[in-house]
Amino acid sequence: MDESGLLLSPLVRRTLAPRGETPVLRCRARHRQKVSVIAALTLSPVRRRLGLYFRSLPDRYFTAATVAAFLRHLLRHVRGRVIVVWDRWSGHRGPAVRELLARNPRLELVALPAYAPELNPVEHLWTDLKWHRLANVAPDDVADLDRRVRPILRRTTQDPPRLRSYWRGAKLHVPWALAS
Repeated sequence: MDESGLLLSPLVRRTLAPRGETPVLRCRARHRQKVSVIAALTLSPVRRRLGLYFRSLPDRYFTAATVAAFLRHLLRHVRGRVIVVWDRWSGHRGPAVRELLARNPRLELVALPAYAPELNPVEHLWTDLKWHRLANVAPDDVADLDRRVRPILRRTTQDPPRLRSYWRGAKLHVPWALAS
């Protein structure tokens, strides 16, 4: 599980254009406007299925309370024991998260080693989203960016090969999930 922010100012990548016509991206963004996104890639050992759950917060930041709300959402949709592997961000240790952990014995939290984002498969989702799917996109405002991000993430939930690629990119040993 991980959080990220998608800024309104576009990530400019090389693109094709007719010879002599330089592509122009017009950006109306104000400084720091963004859509915050949280996502969890799931592995079901019983069903041998990969999943993706996400939420977005237009023009807001994630806090311990919003992280706890996302974890509650995850617990409603994922059966059995839930082991959440995430980074050491301070928002993961807030009172709302501690209270949720105390009330839900099937929830276990595991912290990744410090400075090891390459071990988190969700980081590969953010890379794909920012550097490929939203590259050269200049949304009109925060609502427009949110309207563009959510369908991309919804389609990704239905794309097992792409989800497997995120796990493979993290080089985690989960052979049963990657073989299917």
